[in-house]
Amino acid sequence: MTLSLEDLHRIAARTVAHYDQRAQAYWEGTRDHDVSQNIGAFLAHIRVPPPFDLLDFGCGPGRDLHTFKALGHRAVGLEGSPQLAAMARAHSGCEVLEQSFLQLDLPHDRYDGVFANAVLFHVPGQELPRVLRQLHRSLKPGGVLFSSNPRGDGQEGWTGDRYGAFHDWPAWQAHLGAAGFAELAHFYRPTGVPIEQQPWLASVWRKPEG
Repeated sequence: MTLSLEDLHRIAARTVAHYDQRAQAYWEGTRDHDVSQNIGAFLAHIRVPPPFDLLDFGCGPGRDLHTFKALGHRAVGLEGSPQLAAMARAHSGCEVLEQSFLQLDLPHDRYDGVFANAVLFHVPGQELPRVLRQLHRSLKPGGVLFSSNPRGDGQEGWTGDRYGAFHDWPAWQAHLGAAGFAELAHFYRPTGVPIEQQPWLASVWRKPEG
């Protein structure tokens, strides 16, 4: 089923409203999550000398944005929820762009890395190719994209007031390849448990040079 423009705006507005209304609770519930494995996998593949120019895409209340700044990198956030964007600015001291994923306005060839942790699954499947192409264009040649999403078998729709599209590895691999990315690594989280207990699919990609 093809979503209309009206459908897409309704999806974006309802999902953003969910996060706006629960911004403080979301911060309290996620501020202590250990995502060091994701951050390490992301930064390890960036080949230019630090400090890096980074975009934290869907930065939420700024936990990882603060980490990137503390590591000495030049980090910018992007967030669709005004409440979370304000919290991210306060917590990190970084610039945070307020943009809907349906209306992105990103500079071209700007970032050494884009960190998209627990966010791209909110993009409706029909819009994902466009969003991935925009992220590809925002990276410098040789730049790195990290993504982590709850995995699934292609199901898409509402979970409460949040919209999600849940991809398995072959489908995600196909989407990123079609957008022009070269695969570097992928893994499931949390580590050390059977795959049935690993709901998160993480992957690292490079924008080819030349």
